[in-house]
Amino acid sequence: MTVFKTIALIPAAGMGKRMGASINKQYLQLAGMPIVARTIAVFEHSPLIDAIYLVIPPEEIAYCQEHVVEAYGFRKIAAIVPGGVERQNSVLNGLNAMQDQLSADDVVLIHDGVRPLVNGNMLRESITTASCHDGAVAAVPVKDTIKTVQDGIINDTPRRENLWQAQTPQSFRFGIIHAAHQSAEADGFSATDDASLIERSGGEVHIIRGDYRNIKITTPEDLILAELFLAAMEREQKQC
Repeated sequence: MTVFKTIALIPAAGMGKRMGASINKQYLQLAGMPIVARTIAVFEHSPLIDAIYLVIPPEEIAYCQEHVVEAYGFRKIAAIVPGGVERQNSVLNGLNAMQDQLSADDVVLIHDGVRPLVNGNMLRESITTASCHDGAVAAVPVKDTIKTVQDGIINDTPRRENLWQAQTPQSFRFGIIHAAHQSAEADGFSATDDASLIERSGGEVHIIRGDYRNIKITTPEDLILAELFLAAMEREQKQC
């Protein structure tokens, strides 16, 4: 049986302008705890995760160390890495920071810092799938009819049964995702998620079932919804 490490890479270097708050969205309170701290806690408390790398804007590293890592006693944080201009740059910075500690077959789970309602089942399935395929993406089937639009005019209605809404974690063996990010940087190619970089090189990324509650908090409305979801999830845990 092959033994490999499982590492969480949590990019939280976004500015969160759509939130309209005086601080970056990852530090806003979700039921009395910073959003990013709730996200970290899921990986911290999972026996499946060996270490966590955070990617934070350079000017916020000291704040994050004091008010998140130390304040909540997180022990799996291997490094806080300075973020880049865009998310893709930040993820590559994180991958570069861990490369001396990992082998090509170790699994990296890349997860948004403001997606705090991820659950243990998603972590388990992500790791299992990524360990034997080119990658794994948590996703949920699209509920609404989707239109493609050009210049304000609908030009297509894709079949809904073929559409999935991508979430995170997006998980890969380290050697595969690091090479894909390095290639994208060299070619000046940018994408909105990590799986796209694997798809670009012809890799096969598998879907694992996400959760409609696993939302990315980007607007004030998302924060309200996350509080409701969190309360419901805590009630479910108490009933188990």
